[in-house]
Formats: sequence, C-alpha cells, structure tokens
Amino acid sequence: MTTSEIQELFNKTLSADYEDEDAWEAVAALRMDGSRETFDVAADWISAEEPMKRARAAAVLGQLQQLGLSGTEEPQRMYRDESFALVAGVFESEGEALVLSSAISALGHLRNGAGIPVILKYLHHPDQDVRFSSAFALGCFPDDERAISGLLLLARDEDAEVRDWAVFGMGVLGSGDSAEIREALLTSLRDTDENVREEAAVGLGKRKDVRLLPALRGMLDEPGLKVRIAEAASALLGLAEDPAEWEAQDYKDALDQQFFSIR
Repeated sequence: MTTSEIQELFNKTLSADYEDEDAWEAVAALRMDGSRETFDVAADWISAEEPMKRARAAAVLGQLQQLGLSGTEEPQRMYRDESFALVAGVFESEGEALVLSSAISALGHLRNGAGIPVILKYLHHPDQDVRFSSAFALGCFPDDERAISGLLLLARDEDAEVRDWAVFGMGVLGSGDSAEIREALLTSLRDTDENVREEAAVGLGKRKDVRLLPALRGMLDEPGLKVRIAEAASALLGLAEDPAEWEAQDYKDALDQQFFSIR
C-alpha cells in the first residue's frame, strides 16, 4: 500500500461518527496492511489532541497483521509488543470514554496478560461502552483467574450487553470450573435478557451441570430451535457436535433418556 493510500484510509476513519460503517472498513483495511508505515502513523495518532484520532489509532494498533506471501496462511500479527506499549500508555492520562473503550478492546486483541490489571480498573466506569469493552477484553483471557474475577463482576452489570459478553467470556470461551462460576451462570440463567440466558445455558451445559435441565427443557419448548440452545443441550449430553438433523424434540427425548432419574 502506498503512502497516499495509507493516509487516505486514516483520513477516512475520521470522516464520520465512530460507528460509521465506511470508517470501520478503513480501519479494517489498515489493520490488514500491517506495514511499518501504518504502524508509525497510528503510533503518532495515539497521542494526538483529537480524541477520535486516539481512538482510531488504538483500534488499528490492536490488530495489525499481514497475510503470508502465498495468501493462504493465517495472517501474521505485527508489532504486538510495540503496539501494547503504546496502547497501555494511553491509560496514564486518558479521560475520554471513547478512547478508553477503544484502547481496552485493543488490549484484549493484543493478548498480553500484562494488560489485565489495566482492564480491571474500568469495571465500574460510568460509561457502558467502556464496561462493554472491558467484558470483551477480559474474555480474551477466559482462563486467567484475574480475568475470571472481573467477568464474574460484569456478569451482574446493569447493562444487558455487558452481562452478555461477560457470561460468554466466562462461561462459553472459558474452561474454568468452580462453584462461584456455576452459581453465576445459574443466576444468569434467570436473566431478563434472552442472550444472557442462552449464553449461561451453554456455559452450564459445557460444565455438565444438571441443574440446567429444567430451564433447558423450557427453552426447547419455545418455537424454533435456537443455535445456542442446541449447543447447550449437546454439551450437557456429551455430544461432540450438534446433530445436524435433530429438532427440539430429539434433544428432549435424549435428555429424558439420559437423565431419567432426575426428571
């Protein structure tokens, strides 16, 4: 990618509001460029006066990568250590929620465990986007005890999307198993939000917790078999994968047969 093309893409990231689709397409293109020049521009922007520039810089630095020469290999992550140092440095003086949210997400993408203590400082932040980014970022370290402690707290957040990602990270992505995790998942099974309930069901199924059965049967009685409900049932049954041909009744029959004694 040429210098002018890189600069054009960076400028495009500022052309509209933060959630603009075209702006994010420009961010994605810069991430996939992964060149030293792209890194250098982002490194300059991370300390810019304009908050949007700082936020976009963090978003780019968090996922810089390049395809291999053949284009068939997994993309190679670029400048991860340098990017981590720059993104982590943001928190020394940053007060803008937009930038904090972007930088926290970047810490998750960079997969450096040294970022976990930084993320944990923002679990009670008044901005829900910052807390949402914290749930996402901690979910990138789903089996780290420090991350689990944060996800357990965020699973009780007032915002449903935050709770959803916290339960997904802790219960679905993570393999940790403790009484505290199971109790949190059982509580989330009664959440007012459907997505949270379904992620909790998958997490409990993954841990073979038969206390899931009453709620799971109720979920299987609902119209249309949901993907996550099938996943939860398959996990509880010990199936390697969801049988493609099974309908809700097939799962109910299998559950009744396997867990007849606790029906």
